[in-house]
Amino acid sequence: MMEEVAGAFGSSASFALRLGQTVFSSASLLFMCFGVDFYSYTAFCYLVTVMGLVIPWSVTLLVVDAYSVFIKDLQIQQRIVMIIFLGDMVLSYLSLAAACSTASVADLLLEAGGSLCPARLCGRYQMSAAMAFLSWFLSSASCLFNFWLFSSL
Repeated sequence: MMEEVAGAFGSSASFALRLGQTVFSSASLLFMCFGVDFYSYTAFCYLVTVMGLVIPWSVTLLVVDAYSVFIKDLQIQQRIVMIIFLGDMVLSYLSLAAACSTASVADLLLEAGGSLCPARLCGRYQMSAAMAFLSWFLSSASCLFNFWLFSSL
């Protein structure tokens, strides 16, 4: 028999974590992409790529968690939890690296003066990095909860 782990796959807390991941990663992508020439810097392209991976992952698991919460007929198997744990772990590391690199490049551009990056544009880059950090925090929490669930199966 499986013990209930708060925040693990198939719970309402997991649904909330996935919803937050989806919102923050989408916000990060939108802040980076709308009317901004992000492709000039590799760190910004990396953030867009990683958030482009995080969004479908989070949306897919959000739908599965919604099904589990509202229908309450989801069989949780050890192999599936391991795949979700590994996916969360990889995407958590990638999103942390993308958020850190974006924040450092945006800060460097701001310190270099307005010639390389106007304050408004760098502010959008910083906001995108902040949203990526929030998405990473929720992703790493989900990873830890699913690791806990995996060990209890």
